[in-house]
Amino acid sequence: MARLSVNINKIATLRNSRGGNIPNVLQTALDCEKFGAQGITVHPRPDERHIRRSDVFELKPALATEFNIEGYPSVEFIKLVTTVKPHQVTLVPDAPDALTSNQGWDTVKYHAFLNEVIKECKAHHIRTSIFVGTNPIVIEAAAKAGTDRVELYTEPYAAQYPQNKEKAIKPFVEAAKVALECKLGINAGHDLNLMNLRFFGDNIPGLLEVSIGHALIADALYFGLEKTIGLYLACLTP
Repeated sequence: MARLSVNINKIATLRNSRGGNIPNVLQTALDCEKFGAQGITVHPRPDERHIRRSDVFELKPALATEFNIEGYPSVEFIKLVTTVKPHQVTLVPDAPDALTSNQGWDTVKYHAFLNEVIKECKAHHIRTSIFVGTNPIVIEAAAKAGTDRVELYTEPYAAQYPQNKEKAIKPFVEAAKVALECKLGINAGHDLNLMNLRFFGDNIPGLLEVSIGHALIADALYFGLEKTIGLYLACLTP
């Protein structure tokens, strides 16, 4: 069974829109754990428009499950994660003003850069994951850069799923096979939801973890957080 890591950025976005501390980011994270989530993901951006640096420092000692920090590996980001030491760092190629992650790394072009970042993270005993598309060459290069895992960028799958789910999943199955041949762990995330998650999980060999935020928090507005997490966990149960 793949693990569910809940991305709580949207909770921070809502809090920041009004000021104060409602909704409470830390309490939401603890509730997600209580309701069955096996991890918490945050993506602190330079402008702190949702998760703040202070949130990261508050969350780390309080969480009982896996803590995953996503972000572009700037000098400031690397300083943050090597200080906090989460269980996992997911490296994304986002520009500072990106609305959300919308592509994977070109691990061939940025091989040397990623290799140095990964060495730094591993020196602090932090597992690394690189956000990638389904190109086998990119996945092979990610392995050569020294990462422990890749996170498959699943927006193309989610976009095509309603029209042709078999066609949508095919490149991801092939990518997963390449990752396994390279002895990489496999994570996935972006636009996975209650409609498409079970099919994805049932068909991707070696899937270890999915990171889901926007859809899960939106569903929680209708179903409540506890029930929603249960629904997502059920999608991941064989």
